[in-house]
Amino acid sequence: MPSSTAKKLVAEGLGTALLLAAVVGSGIMGEKLAAGNVAVALLANTLATGAALVALILTFGPISGAHFNPAVTIASAITKDFAWRDVPGYIGAQIAGAFAGVAAAHVMFEQRALFFASLHARSGNAQLFSELVATFGLFAVIASCSRRRPQATPFAVAAFITAAYWFTASTSFANPAVTLARSASDTFAGIRPADAPGFIVAQLVGATLASLVFRWLVPPKPVAESG
Repeated sequence: MPSSTAKKLVAEGLGTALLLAAVVGSGIMGEKLAAGNVAVALLANTLATGAALVALILTFGPISGAHFNPAVTIASAITKDFAWRDVPGYIGAQIAGAFAGVAAAHVMFEQRALFFASLHARSGNAQLFSELVATFGLFAVIASCSRRRPQATPFAVAAFITAAYWFTASTSFANPAVTLARSASDTFAGIRPADAPGFIVAQLVGATLASLVFRWLVPPKPVAESG
């Protein structure tokens, strides 16, 4: 494996791990300190996630592109912004990193195990439609900003996710790796394993729709194939 490829995969894994540590860890901390006030706990979870996203995209973006999300990787390949040959490695690194981040959060907050199935129900058509909308919106932001105002992308992505925590019924997972890993955390940020497949399908549909729409609205620049 070329050293440049290895660096990209490590960056994707580390970035996704730190993102999940922020999401799950801030959920645990928020719930502990909110004294039963779910709105306060969600606000804490939201702010920590948004702040972490800005920092992580700025940190790892120059190395790997800071996808941290299998749907981003697949959509980037669909729109020819990313090589299909690199998709499996990125997705593997993202999923491994996501579970590592959950485990890290559980250790930091002295949870009963590294992984334990969530009992947090997130089911129903409203939740699934919310995930489709959230993921479509996230990909709209990524597609347009990355092609027209790339320096603004980290801030735009974080701003959208921060808002989508509150305007979607699902609190905007918008990420298959995040969904899978959060199903192994019976904490504030968790999702039942039985509900995860529906979320992932909705996310992939939303990502695909947004990619196709914005491939027309904001055409990507051709990617030069390396020899």
